[in-house]
Parts: sequence; C-alpha cells; structure tokens
Amino acid sequence: MDELTSRFRDGAVTLLTLFTASGTLVCCALPIALVTLGLGSAVVGLTGAVPWLVTLSRHKEWVFAVSAILLILGGWTIYRSGRSCPAEPQIGRLCTALDFWNRRIYWTAVVIWGAGFFAAFLLLPLTRFLGIA
Repeated sequence: MDELTSRFRDGAVTLLTLFTASGTLVCCALPIALVTLGLGSAVVGLTGAVPWLVTLSRHKEWVFAVSAILLILGGWTIYRSGRSCPAEPQIGRLCTALDFWNRRIYWTAVVIWGAGFFAAFLLLPLTRFLGIA
C-alpha cells in the first residue's frame, strides 16, 4: 500500500505543476494573446476584475522560475528510476492508471509552460526581429 500512497503523492505533485504552469498562461500569455487579437479592452476588464494578475505579470520571472522548478520536480517524481507498480492485480491496475494520467497531466503542464514562456519572453523580441511589431 506504500507504493500506492507514493503514486497519489506523485499525482498531487503533478497537479500542482499543472496549476503553476497554468498560472504562467493566465499572467502572461493570455493578456498578450488578447492584445494581439485586438482585444485590449478585454485585458483592461480582466485586470480590473482580477487585480492580482498585474502583480503576477510584474514578477513573471519568479512565476516562471518557480513553475519550472515544480515541473522539474514533477518530471523527476514521474520518471525516476526504480518505480514499479505492485503485483496485486487490483492495486496494480489502479497504479498503472494513475501513472498514465500523471504522465498526461505532466506533459500538458510542460506544453502550457512552454506556450507561456514563448508568449512572455520570446514573442516580442521575435516580432521585433522580423519587423512585424
């Protein structure tokens, strides 16, 4: 049963990484995407309704650094060596299902983090370099 408890803890870490990676989208990528689409007034309304987004945007380096550390920790908990599911059939099936979903959630979080990183740090320099903005 200790192995299954460990899997649930791994799942909690994976969900935490997804939450923090999603935070990078909300603070940085979503406003940039809305402004790019000509919806600047929506960003003004969003920051008026949710003022802590401004604070997150001001400290986006820390937001991305903390979420990257959590992604690395989540990847380590999922992919570390020596992990195996118990031999008992019912617990083994549950363990395998948890592993499957943990990996899916983890890679979703990595993609979200990558999209947020691109929008927050690379998009503006790239558009300036290409002469678009």
